Amino acid sequence: MTLLARPDAPAAIAERRRNRPDLILLAAMIILASVGLLMIYSVTRVGLERSDLPASVSMERQMIFVAAGLIAFLVASLIDYREYSHLVPYIYGVVLFLLGVVFLFPAVKGAQRWIDLGPFQLQPSEFAKIACVIALAGVLSRPRVKLPWLVIGRVLLLVAIPGVLIFLQPDLGTMLVFGFVTLVMLFMSGLSGRQMLVLSGAAALGTFAIFRLGLVRDYQLDRLRVLLDPALDPQGIGWNLRQSRIAIGSGQLLGKGLFQGQQTNFEFVPEQGSDFIFTAVGEQLGFVGGILLVLAYALIVWRLLVIATNSRDRFGAMISVGVAAIIAFHAFINIGMTMGIMPVTGLPLPFVSSGGSSFLAFAFALGIANSVWLRRSPLPAEYRDS
Repeated sequence: MTLLARPDAPAAIAERRRNRPDLILLAAMIILASVGLLMIYSVTRVGLERSDLPASVSMERQMIFVAAGLIAFLVASLIDYREYSHLVPYIYGVVLFLLGVVFLFPAVKGAQRWIDLGPFQLQPSEFAKIACVIALAGVLSRPRVKLPWLVIGRVLLLVAIPGVLIFLQPDLGTMLVFGFVTLVMLFMSGLSGRQMLVLSGAAALGTFAIFRLGLVRDYQLDRLRVLLDPALDPQGIGWNLRQSRIAIGSGQLLGKGLFQGQQTNFEFVPEQGSDFIFTAVGEQLGFVGGILLVLAYALIVWRLLVIATNSRDRFGAMISVGVAAIIAFHAFINIGMTMGIMPVTGLPLPFVSSGGSSFLAFAFALGIANSVWLRRSPLPAEYRDS
C-alpha cells in the first residue's frame, strides 16, 4: 500500500528533488581502484621490463577499465532502478545465452570462462552475479509474513541454471558466490529457522554428492588439501599459499615500502596482479595498509546496507542487500585465501584486482545501488511501495 505525500510537506517534496548521490560509496570505490592501479603497476613492472615492454602497460590497460567502470557507475545511477523489474526476463536470458557461448571458445588455462572479443575478454559470469541479484530481487520484493516454499523453489531454480553453467566452466568460486548471495537474500526476505535448516541440509547433501560422483577436479581437491595442511608439498601444490603467506608476513606492521619486497619484485607469488594482489598490499603496505583496505570494503558494505534501509521499496532494498553480499563475499574469500584461512579460488578482489569484466560488473552494481539512493524518499509519511 502506498500513502501519498502529505499536502503540508512542500519542503520535503523540494528536498526529494535535491537528493544527492552517495559520495561516500563513490569515494570508496575510487580509493580502491587507485590502490589497485598502484599495486598492479608494482607487481607487473619488473616482468614487463624483462620482456622489453613499458613498465606501465598493465596499469594503463587497467586504467581504461577503471574509466569505463566510472562511466558504467554513472549510467547505472541515471537509470531508474525500478525499470529493471520490467526487464528481468531479458537480462536473465541474455546472461544465460552468454554463459552458454563461452563453451564455443577454446579453454584458457583449462577453463572456458571468457568470450574473446579481441582486445578484451568478456567474462559473463561476472555480470551473471548482478543479473541474478536483480532477478531474485524481483521474486522476493513482495512483502510476506512467511516465505512460501514455492517462492524458495523458484529462487533456487533461477540460481541453479546459471550456477550449473558456471560450475561446468569450471568456476567453483563464482558458483559459491551465487549460493551465498541467495542465502542472504532469502534470509532478508523472511526465511524461517526451519527452512534454513532444510536448505542447509540439502546443500550439505548436494556437496557430498558432488564429491562422491567425482565432479570436482583434481586441482580443486588439491586446494582443499593444502588448506587443511599448509605444509603439504611446498614446492608443488602448496607453493601458492606458502609464497602468499611469506609475502604478507614479511610486510609486518608498516610494510617494506612501495615497490619494495622480494616476493613482489621477484614474482614469487603467481597471479599476483589478479587473484593474489592482496599479497602485494600486505608486503608493501603492511598490516596497516591491509586493515585500511578492509575498512574501505566495510565502508562500501555499510553504505549499501544504509541504502537498503532507506530504499523506497523492497525491490531496491533487495538489490542493495544482494550487491552488499557480493562485495563482502568476494573481499572475505580473496583476502582469506591469501592468508590460508580460505581455499584458493579465482575470485578477484573487488576494484583492486586486474580485469575488465569484474571491474565493470562491480561498478555497474554500485551504480544501481546509487540509483536506489538517488530515488529514496525523504517523506516520513510515505510508505514503501511493494
